[in-house]
Amino acid sequence: MNGPGQAPEVDALAEIIDGKGRAREMREGLARQIALRTAAGKRAPGLVTILVGEDPPSQIYVARKQRESKEIGMHSESVELPASVSMDEVLDTIDRYNNTPDIDGILLQLPLPEHLSAERGLSAIDPAKDVDGLHPLNQGSLFTGRPGLRPCTPVSCMLLLDSTGIDLRGKHAVVVGSSALVGKPVAMMLLERFATVVLCHVGTADLREEVSRAEVLVVAVGKPKLVKGDWIKPGAVVIDVGINRVDGKLVGDVEFEVAVERASYITPVPGGVGPMTVAMLLQNTYDACVAREL
Repeated sequence: MNGPGQAPEVDALAEIIDGKGRAREMREGLARQIALRTAAGKRAPGLVTILVGEDPPSQIYVARKQRESKEIGMHSESVELPASVSMDEVLDTIDRYNNTPDIDGILLQLPLPEHLSAERGLSAIDPAKDVDGLHPLNQGSLFTGRPGLRPCTPVSCMLLLDSTGIDLRGKHAVVVGSSALVGKPVAMMLLERFATVVLCHVGTADLREEVSRAEVLVVAVGKPKLVKGDWIKPGAVVIDVGINRVDGKLVGDVEFEVAVERASYITPVPGGVGPMTVAMLLQNTYDACVAREL
């Protein structure tokens, strides 16, 4: 028998965490809030996406963000720069939108061409408009527990965990992947909720052993089916952030077909974290707009 908030032992297929449905609910709520703003004579929140080069996945992601922002009534702009653009030109573009009053969110789509510095680009964004939550000041605010815009994907992971009803306090949580985009921030967010966190990376000696102890598992590496299904502890809650294309199909970093027989809850790929990340970007843009009015 499991206590309240505990991940249950399972002898059947895991419950699928519906990121697509949760994201739709978030967008619908934002659309209502934006409609109320505009009806009261206030401007709609504004988002600009900056795409450098012609990376096909990035083009798809930007188009989706643009479409969904417009669907909920946001003011949306898109800037496309050639792959040959200089760093100074990228910085000038960012600075222009830092000083554009009706733009509340600036998204610099990553990855950038090799000759450009993502660190310089992200650091140039006004922290109050950093809706990806990747500016050093916003990352520092997360580390120190201060208010600020939070990275979209890690927040999405936490919201999806919350949707299961699990109480994270005291849970043994394992994060596979230590990037500044997902792994480190989500580890900090789990610590804020008093989970006991193990952060795994390329230097982890026995990944299988670490994963097998996880009551809560978040995997964000970008390697298809890196985490084998039979590593999963029975009853664990699994959040798979990975999106990999294999033989024309999208698969995650977790071997879903086996993991679904052992976990209590699991996110699918596609349809899990991905849709939530876009919805969270829109939420951050709305929140940035409100905060700038205060």
